Amino acid sequence: MTNSFVQTKNWQRFQDGLRGLNTRGAEECRLVVIDGKPGLGKTTILSRWAVQERCVYLRAKSEWTPYWLLGEILTECQEALPHGQEKRMNAVLATLSRQAQSADMAKRQFAVVIDEADHVAKKASMVELIRDITDLAAVPVILVGMGTIRDQLKRFPQVSSRVSRYVGFRPADVDDVRRFLNERCRVKIADDLVYFVHKATGGYNRELMEAIVSLDEVAMRNPPADPEIGLTLAEMDGRQLINDRATSQPIIVRGAV
Repeated sequence: MTNSFVQTKNWQRFQDGLRGLNTRGAEECRLVVIDGKPGLGKTTILSRWAVQERCVYLRAKSEWTPYWLLGEILTECQEALPHGQEKRMNAVLATLSRQAQSADMAKRQFAVVIDEADHVAKKASMVELIRDITDLAAVPVILVGMGTIRDQLKRFPQVSSRVSRYVGFRPADVDDVRRFLNERCRVKIADDLVYFVHKATGGYNRELMEAIVSLDEVAMRNPPADPEIGLTLAEMDGRQLINDRATSQPIIVRGAV
């Protein structure tokens, strides 16, 4: 399996959400919410983007407090940790404002990305802190969570009204699966096997990665009879593709879908 990054429709949805930050009229609308079930590539996409754009990327913890979050932002920015919440907040605002200005001069995007944000979206103190950071530092915050994060934020209208865009990640369709296989498999995959992989994985990235490993292993031992057509469904017949997400039982490829 190659290490290529695949620009799926979820990647495009994320990019559309970022553009929404620049089209909303109110300057205080600096929140983007990314949600979707586990295994849809949210962490992969957001962490990669954060590295590319030199953003602040954090993974929320269940026991986070405002003081703890402020400390993690400063640590990620390689800044000293002053004692006391007021001093720490002032340091965060100054640091983020400085980094945002630097990014603007370099024509880069800048934001604070909080993954696993379901942990913070249910706590009033954390939500209020995030609002203060976006307002006072004029820096966007991207909250990444599962399907419940939208409902959790609705409990805080003073924050939910500041959401510029909600971006829902969805399972990959057949075109996305074909793109994954074309770009990450070491051999070409025939169309009949592409459709089987889509059906077996349900379009979930984690299962797709597992399937790609299986396809490469088989193809390395038994190369496709016709390299132009690629590895076919018949050539994978009887082989394990992945483990079923719901039952943990192996999914075996059969000669027909």
